[in-house]
Amino acid sequence: MRGLEQIPWLYDGLCAVLERTGLGPWRRWLAGGARGRTLDVGCGTGRGLPLYGPDVRAIGLDPGWDSLGRARRRAPGVPLVQGRAEALPFRGGTFDTVVASLVFCSVAEPARGLAEVKRVLRPDGRLRMLEHVRSRRAWKAALQDRVQPIWTWASGGCHPNRDTERAVEAAGFVIDAEDRAELADLRRFSAHAFD
Repeated sequence: MRGLEQIPWLYDGLCAVLERTGLGPWRRWLAGGARGRTLDVGCGTGRGLPLYGPDVRAIGLDPGWDSLGRARRRAPGVPLVQGRAEALPFRGGTFDTVVASLVFCSVAEPARGLAEVKRVLRPDGRLRMLEHVRSRRAWKAALQDRVQPIWTWASGGCHPNRDTERAVEAAGFVIDAEDRAELADLRRFSAHAFD
């Protein structure tokens, strides 16, 4: 069975509803802080691609051909690449910014994907993320753990109980406190690598 994330028209519709009910400003924040050459990891159907400023040279990457087809129609001038976060097809130090929006919940090997992000970022580069994460509330985290197997199956790979912020820090990034915001189980932040 293909999950929600592999059915572009359905996923696009869900995102449209979420953007109208509060996710839109967070997506604009995410794109608004991108600078220079920017990799949009897991660009999906390209909802974030038109949001980048004129000084940003964005490249979208996604594993799904169907999603990339929709992204092509939404942002015809943006180069698109079929690929996975765990094996980014770019040289090290290529990007000034890497953006990930609601992506790392579905990356099969998040530690490997984040290591790849760190590899392709310039030493002074920035990682900008918007993710839903493991709840801080014990009862809700327990619920996320219980529903995770069926949710992951139905969604096509999403893990609602991932502690993405901790994974980012374990991968060698420092989350910038001044850019960090949270709303329930959503987090947005920027981070820079340390050696």
